[in-house]
Amino acid sequence: MLMHVDETRLAFEREQRLRARNERRRSRGLPTWGSADPLTHLAMPPVVADEVAADEAVALESARRRLGVSTVIFAVATGLSRVVGLVREIVATYYFGARGPINAFTVAFQLPNLIRAFVADAALSSAFVPVFSELLEKGERQRAWRVASSLIWLILLGLGSFTALLMLAAPLLLRPFHSSDPQLAVGLSRVLFPIVVLLGVSGVIVGILNSYDHFTVPALTPVVWNIAIIIGLVIGVPSVETADAKLYVYAGSILVATFIQVLLPLPWLRGLDGRLHVLIDWHDPAVWRVLKLMVPVTIGLGLININALIDTFFASRFINPNLAPTAINKAFLLYMVPQGIFSVAIATVLFPTLSRHAARGDLVAHAATVSRGLRQIAFLLVPSSVIAGLLAEPIVRLLYQRGAFGPGQTPVVAGALAAFALGLTFNGAMLMLNRAFFSLQENWIPTLVALLNLGVNAALDAAFYHLGVWGIPLSTAIVNIVGTVALFALLERQYGGLRLLGTVSSFLRMLVAGAALAVVSWPVWDALDSLLGRSLPAQLVSLGLALALGVAAYVASCALLRVREMQALLSVRGRRA
Repeated sequence: MLMHVDETRLAFEREQRLRARNERRRSRGLPTWGSADPLTHLAMPPVVADEVAADEAVALESARRRLGVSTVIFAVATGLSRVVGLVREIVATYYFGARGPINAFTVAFQLPNLIRAFVADAALSSAFVPVFSELLEKGERQRAWRVASSLIWLILLGLGSFTALLMLAAPLLLRPFHSSDPQLAVGLSRVLFPIVVLLGVSGVIVGILNSYDHFTVPALTPVVWNIAIIIGLVIGVPSVETADAKLYVYAGSILVATFIQVLLPLPWLRGLDGRLHVLIDWHDPAVWRVLKLMVPVTIGLGLININALIDTFFASRFINPNLAPTAINKAFLLYMVPQGIFSVAIATVLFPTLSRHAARGDLVAHAATVSRGLRQIAFLLVPSSVIAGLLAEPIVRLLYQRGAFGPGQTPVVAGALAAFALGLTFNGAMLMLNRAFFSLQENWIPTLVALLNLGVNAALDAAFYHLGVWGIPLSTAIVNIVGTVALFALLERQYGGLRLLGTVSSFLRMLVAGAALAVVSWPVWDALDSLLGRSLPAQLVSLGLALALGVAAYVASCALLRVREMQALLSVRGRRA
């Protein structure tokens, strides 16, 4: 009897998964798997139904805990990476400041970074993970690894050749940016261009590890990347004389560090159930599917970076070519610290789960996961946004104001950071919503939204650059808000289940708690700043205490307002106790 029940349950579960998967593929005009008319005669006995319901509840709770642990581990690792990255930026700022030749480096880095966004790293990983995960779900593990191997060699050969052409064309490509030192900018860009190919390979390797729910090592590789750059700066910069040579040391350090970033995760691939090979399988439809999925992802992510390119164009050509590009970049790097620690961690950990839900045709679980991710991101980024906007100047002063970075540059960078902060939470939400569409292999929708954002960003840059340096980040913040609303509305309209009222209610309560943070933190910092002065220890005490008390006020307010994410945190703590 037990054997009969188990066999019936397994057959029923297989049928349900096949049927859901085929319904989704049929609705999108794709060929279905299995027979055209799946089994319909199986009925689930009541005893089996009870067992399945109990097993599903246990499995769901286990999966949520596993995702929670993975998110925490990834967030801690990413947080460490961002902290070390901040140290790297502090060291670079000490040597180069925000005024003068460093702006040629900022311009030079834009073009390789744009190409990277178009064809490598996140773009490739976002197209690769859903296909690779789907093959694993179907049990085609050997084929999945052949697809991964093919993509790596296509990147090395195809993207390598394309990058070489771009290096030759660098003088023409950088001419519109009106760099303060065009020759230096071209030379630096040629040193930096090979990172495009390296990060393309890294995108596949990280995608493989993430598909197997391995997140820690990929999250820690940027730590090593940042440390390698810091070592290069500390050893290399004092050993050369001219400002140009010091910038070449900086660019060379980034290139060497990127080599290390690609090689570091390779040993962890050995513990998986497949191997990479030297091959290019042109005939596998899955390889072409990844490349086809890359087209809209590439355009979408590329358009986001074109926005940054437009920002740099307005900053260097219409505001101040010797200050504005680097001031905006310094503010952006601070703005990305909470973004990287929280929203990137949550979206990255949930992405393989979303891809598996989509592959199974389980749209209810998919929508619930997206909603949970949005609320988690808002819970963590709302206070970050308040802190970055309200305490921008003391943060910039503490982190940057030393060496070549003088007091006159602090208000400029702080103004840009405060403007960026307005769109911080929405930028995190856009990342989550983009991953939701990518997991569904509906990649053209985020691309169209990115195209909309491009037009809005260009128009707002043209309108706001008169405000000064901070007008450009203000444009970016508004674009993030517009993009979030558009993506959310399109996802809800097409698939539903995002629980709009619950998400908005949670967000509004988080905003009230954020106001409590502001009411507490600013007076504390202001009083201590006046009392203790602005020595380094005094700044650490005044800013640190203001942040600690402000965050405590936020957490207490969320608990009182019964914010769902706060309740979940307390319940997890209670279970551990």
